[in-house]
Amino acid sequence: MTTPAFPTGTILGYPRIGRRRELKKAVEAFWAGRITADELETAAAELRAATRERLASLGLGRTDSSIPEAFSYYDQVLDAAVTVGAVPTRFADLVAADGTIDLAGYFTIARGEGDRVPAEMTKWFDSNYHYLVPEIGPETDFHLASDRLVREVAEATVAGFRTRPVIVGPVTFLLLSKPSEGAPEGFRPLDRLDDLLPVYAELLAALTAVGAEWVQLDEPALVSESIEVDRAEVLSATARAYALLGAVPARPALFVAAPYGSLDDALPVLEAAPIEAIGLDLVRGGIPSELNAGDKVLVGGVIDGHNIWRGDLAKALDTLESLRASGATVAASTSTSLFHTPHDVADEPLLDARLVSWLAFADQKVGQVATLARALDEGRESVAAELDAASAALADRLAAPGVRDGAVRARAAELTEADFSRGDYATRAAAQEEALHLPALPTTTIGSFPQTGDIRRERARFAKGEITEGEYVGAMQDEIKRVVELQEEIGLDVLVHGEPERNDMVQYFAENLDGFAVTQNGWVQSYGSRCTRPSILWGDVSRPAPITVGWSSYTQSLTSKPVKGMLTGPVTILAWSFVRDDQPLADTANQVALALRDEIADLEAAGIGIIQVDEPALRELLPLKKADQPAYLDWSVGSFRLATAGVAPKTQIHTHLCYSEFGVVIDAIDKLDADVTSIEAARSKMEVVDDIKRSAFGRGIGPGVYDIHSPRVPSVAEVTSLIETALAGIPERQVWVNPDCGLKTRGYTETVESLRNVLAATRAVRAKVDA
Repeated sequence: MTTPAFPTGTILGYPRIGRRRELKKAVEAFWAGRITADELETAAAELRAATRERLASLGLGRTDSSIPEAFSYYDQVLDAAVTVGAVPTRFADLVAADGTIDLAGYFTIARGEGDRVPAEMTKWFDSNYHYLVPEIGPETDFHLASDRLVREVAEATVAGFRTRPVIVGPVTFLLLSKPSEGAPEGFRPLDRLDDLLPVYAELLAALTAVGAEWVQLDEPALVSESIEVDRAEVLSATARAYALLGAVPARPALFVAAPYGSLDDALPVLEAAPIEAIGLDLVRGGIPSELNAGDKVLVGGVIDGHNIWRGDLAKALDTLESLRASGATVAASTSTSLFHTPHDVADEPLLDARLVSWLAFADQKVGQVATLARALDEGRESVAAELDAASAALADRLAAPGVRDGAVRARAAELTEADFSRGDYATRAAAQEEALHLPALPTTTIGSFPQTGDIRRERARFAKGEITEGEYVGAMQDEIKRVVELQEEIGLDVLVHGEPERNDMVQYFAENLDGFAVTQNGWVQSYGSRCTRPSILWGDVSRPAPITVGWSSYTQSLTSKPVKGMLTGPVTILAWSFVRDDQPLADTANQVALALRDEIADLEAAGIGIIQVDEPALRELLPLKKADQPAYLDWSVGSFRLATAGVAPKTQIHTHLCYSEFGVVIDAIDKLDADVTSIEAARSKMEVVDDIKRSAFGRGIGPGVYDIHSPRVPSVAEVTSLIETALAGIPERQVWVNPDCGLKTRGYTETVESLRNVLAATRAVRAKVDA
């Protein structure tokens, strides 16, 4: 085949939720029955059209395959699963006679329905995006079950665009899958590779038929050493997959992208494969010492798709020129898809203008790629002004007030080993038992309660100055009182205040700590229709005043039961923010930890006897390369201990972790030295219990029994079974009963019904244990 030219500049993907979260709103309207499936399809098509036009206006080409066709209604891994017919058997009735599944069925797999639990959800590599885990077994009938991607490419063609369709590659798809419930012992999804590849081949032919000249196959699993499959098998599977796909007679040219790290020993495999382009993440990895790409295009990912700093454009061009010096044909690209970043920094009128000059959101990064592409085509001198402007912004950022705070740095420099240790757990446990008097299988929630429209409206009115601070505080206290009364009526043992005053578990703290800025429209997709606004950590961090103490003290005044103070941990604050890249993460983590240590001391002084410091992102930031993992685990665990080690033995420290595979970091979780750890377990049916049992974890543990990321209400029998599964592997004295995560995104009706079922199940199990 004659290989079409690859564009000199491209991106691996673009935010798909819409500049004003148009997709989120349309999808949720469909779920609520306010619009039809056809109306949702129309809204999505309008969003795709607007995205193509926007990317063309920013410098990508209309007809050179530089614009990726990477839309998704919910998740790209679910899209791949539905495309190849990998629908779990419990959803088989949703599949039409022709093997397809409609939008309602697609969302049912994602969200569950009735007694049918949704697909498991976990983190996408080392990002804050969550993907839905495919379930593959010997029974999975692979076939081309959806032509949605083909239709979207055809849609673009009609509009005058030749776009590049994007799909998760076959090796990554199977490596990210789990064995189906009925799969035999020892079965691995990768065992089905030879059955899956013909479906990908059929898809390639269908894409060619509608005019696609290039296709992007995303294979980030090739850069990860955390995949639980022997590396030699991964490389062999990759060679086999692309030998077959490369041999498809009528196909688009193949661009295999491998974001989130360096390819290392997978690079020679791709160099030898009959593919036409290889994507290299040159932000997380460097230029390989040996390159044998032949006539392949090397797509250099030199613009950071994972962060929002303007960066050093001259250095990025130096990297591309060095790559070209190897003799390869070179293109400029982002290191990852830009769906990790907000749309447009120009859409942030409330940010300080100086800070804005240091930033590049998705649209600015597309412009940077276009600049680098012009330099590759026309020479460095053609973009000299752009390079100089980026260098000047970087220099200004490094010298700006607040970026370095002498008092903060002096305090961090004076830390000793004693600042990271709480002492003997047995002594703490005895003191806490005497102070708290909790029953067997104590019950609690993770922190937040549903955020109603009334709550959000009151926060918005206060932000706009429409009500006084006293009126706002009164409204929030009314909600807290209602939540406390509800928890007492349900029968929970340890109460929370429900967090009505918090817009987001990270942004709330960012708004109250020095060194942070927050955005107005900087929305980023977390999973499905769930979006967050990551804060910007731009300078040295400190706490100018108490943040949560007043709310927790008020809550404790309403009840004789213990109330948890609720904080977000240092690692999660880093993971869910856009963090400065001019110093080691460990240094920044310790600055945040010291600010939280001050808050914890004030909570304890105010009489709060239980303090939860959430670290749901602990697993998320774990480096994909094994050599980098020990150092990360050392400083991440250290920052948590620094934040929490200053309390008295009788003060019970909790932490919470969710939606990641935690088996590989169970030792690190133990080293956090929290008195009680709550952890996601419901959707995975208590898989984590085996890891806990094997590790001999000896402190309190609350494996979640209620999956809050689905609208379904778990039955008493379901919760009872989960508690009993936990008790089969963990001593009863250690087990707590709690939901998987906070309840912020749920409605009150389902929340109350679910919590009543949780308490009924707990009482039933307590009765059996006591008997």
